[in-house]
Amino acid sequence: MKSIAVFASGTGSNFQAILDAIASGQLQAHLALLVSDKPSCKAVERAVANGIEVFTFNAKDYDGKESYENAILHELQKRQVDCVVLAGYMRIVGSVLLSHFHQRIINLHPSLLPSFPGAHGIEDAYKYGVKVFGITIHYVDEGVDTGSIIDQFAFHIEEGETVEEVECRIHALEHQYYPATIHRVLNGE
Repeated sequence: MKSIAVFASGTGSNFQAILDAIASGQLQAHLALLVSDKPSCKAVERAVANGIEVFTFNAKDYDGKESYENAILHELQKRQVDCVVLAGYMRIVGSVLLSHFHQRIINLHPSLLPSFPGAHGIEDAYKYGVKVFGITIHYVDEGVDTGSIIDQFAFHIEEGETVEEVECRIHALEHQYYPATIHRVLNGE
C-alpha cells in the first residue's frame, strides 16, 4: 500500500475527505503524515483527533524555503512517503521537494486551469463572470498552478448563484473527486 503525506494550511475539509475515503476503502493508501505551516489550524486538529502524525513548522523559524523544505523532506523520508498531496497548502513548493518527489506531488485547485490560477481562483472566476466553474487536479511543478493536469470536473453556474454558493459546490466536487483521483494516481491509472 502506498504511503501519502497531506500538506494543509487551513480548515482541512479536503484532508477530512481523504481520511474518510481511506476509512471507507475508496482510497487505498496509508496516510503517514500531515504537514502544516499553520500549527493551530483546523487541519492539524483533525489529524490529531484521528491519530495521524503531524509535522508543523513556522517558516520564520528557518533560514528560507530550502531550509524548511529540507526539514519537511527529512520527515517524509523518515516515513517512506510515496506521494505528497496538497490540500489547501498555501505555500509554493520549492526545488528541494520538487526534485525528490518529481511527478509525485498532487495539487487541487478550485478553477478550471489554466484559467484563474493562484490563491483566489473562485473569486477571480466569479468576478470575471464565467458560466462554468470547476476544479483541477494537477501535478505540481515550479510554477503557480502550471503543472500537468491530471483531471478536471465542472458545473454550470445557476442564474443568481452567489459566490458563497459556488464555493460550496466547488468544495462538494473537491471532496468527491480528489480522493478518487489520488487513488487512480497511486495505482498508476
